[in-house]
Amino acid sequence: MTLQTIAFEKREQLKQKPNSDQLGFGKYFTDHMFLMDYDEQKDWHNPRIVPYQSISVDPSAMIFHYGQTVFEGLKAYRTEDDQILLFRPENNMKRLNQSSKRMSIPEIDEEEVLHYLQQLIAIEQDWVPSAEGTSLYIRPVVIATDPNLSVEPSKTYTFMIILSPVGSYYPQGIKPVSIRVEQQYTRAVKGGTGTAKTAANYSGAYKAQEKATEQGLSQVLWLDGIEKKYIEEVGSMNVFFKIDGEVITPELNGSILEGITRKSTIELLNHWGIPVKEQKISMAELHAYYHNGKLEEAFGTGTAAVISPIGELIWENEKLVINEGQIGEVAKKLYDTITGIQTGKVKDRYGWTVEAASKTMNTSPSL
Repeated sequence: MTLQTIAFEKREQLKQKPNSDQLGFGKYFTDHMFLMDYDEQKDWHNPRIVPYQSISVDPSAMIFHYGQTVFEGLKAYRTEDDQILLFRPENNMKRLNQSSKRMSIPEIDEEEVLHYLQQLIAIEQDWVPSAEGTSLYIRPVVIATDPNLSVEPSKTYTFMIILSPVGSYYPQGIKPVSIRVEQQYTRAVKGGTGTAKTAANYSGAYKAQEKATEQGLSQVLWLDGIEKKYIEEVGSMNVFFKIDGEVITPELNGSILEGITRKSTIELLNHWGIPVKEQKISMAELHAYYHNGKLEEAFGTGTAAVISPIGELIWENEKLVINEGQIGEVAKKLYDTITGIQTGKVKDRYGWTVEAASKTMNTSPSL
């Protein structure tokens, strides 16, 4: 790997950091951000760390008109001995490139960008909170910047990484959530953009989420876009069900996002000897398992919430209360193990964590 020289412009007056109990999710942003540019002649170039700021984009930039953009989400965690760890970040870089391929965006050098991210976190390490359940959320994003209204891929792009100290994704913390099964709207179909982390996948889900919120529910469970029959994923998570001692998760079918926490969950279950299958499962099948007493647990997996137990599913005006609305044994063990590895409290036997920064790292501007 040949690294480009990375420029560093230090912010003159640093921001006041929020208290850990005020963080919420994605409300505060650190002092600095990372930027890099692309054009066809220079490829990806001009990597730089600058003060967090607004960016200037032409009103005709293609991102505004055709939504050509991809993003990622990962976290940095502070350990008790003041190390700062990333959880499987190479998978995020790989998935960013997979999303870019689908959206006709030039790929990044995954190893190079991971190095730049580590440099950014080293500079911003004091922003990584230490309170229980907190972390530093990392949002890489690529936007198309060509000032051009032609319906074609942009020829120029901007890549950014912004950082945000966060608390729990759900205000109630790791407590079972209530979820509405969506039967009218469609998130994605095979051959579409469901496997890419791109903006429209999320904004297109707002209408269904509004209906769930009106009912006092946390999230939406999406069914397949063709038959409205098979379970796919929750709005911000992949989904798992423990049925008669076996864990089942919908198979990757070309419209489901390949979650990194999902992947880690499957690997842990296999390591523990808990049967786990990736397969199609219909809502009608799940409903039958519920009524014959075989649906034992349900939970979601994702970077934001890690493991989110599902206490209720609302389907066709029926409320399915799962495990008496309590956290299941498998979900709790997964949560404790994954968050333990992320924060250094549980030994990482799988090589999943990467050191991003420690109090002893050099954070001078000579990058």
